[in-house]
Amino acid sequence: MSENCPICDNPLPDGAAACPNCGFKLLGSTQSFKPLDLRGEDVAAAVSEAPANAILRVVRGPQIETVFKLGAEELSVGRSPRCDIFLNDMTVSREHALIAPENGKYLISDSNSYNGVWINNKSVDSAILHDGDIIQIGVFCLLYQESPEA
Repeated sequence: MSENCPICDNPLPDGAAACPNCGFKLLGSTQSFKPLDLRGEDVAAAVSEAPANAILRVVRGPQIETVFKLGAEELSVGRSPRCDIFLNDMTVSREHALIAPENGKYLISDSNSYNGVWINNKSVDSAILHDGDIIQIGVFCLLYQESPEA
């Protein structure tokens, strides 16, 4: 009897390392990576119009152009499908970081991840996010954008 994928619920072949339907990686451990030098890299351009709310937009990585809305609740970030912001790559720890509102801003905190959290090419344990910050989590680069009212 075969298992089903925890993401798309499709049947999995015996011994599969990844779901053939959605690509979710089932086996293995977190892989290491080296931080990107974003000064000369082509990072996907963000939409020029201001978002209505604070968002994180994937500008580099497997889920490019995916948008995650930030709100009044703390959000978990990681490779686990249980995370609020699910980043499906082995360079992301299962429970990589937390993003929480704090005094009208958002605070990102590393959850003791393997590869850490990088903001604008600097490794951080925790930091307040500012409009235009590039957050690197594994192979993902996320652009933080605030609403005009924020």
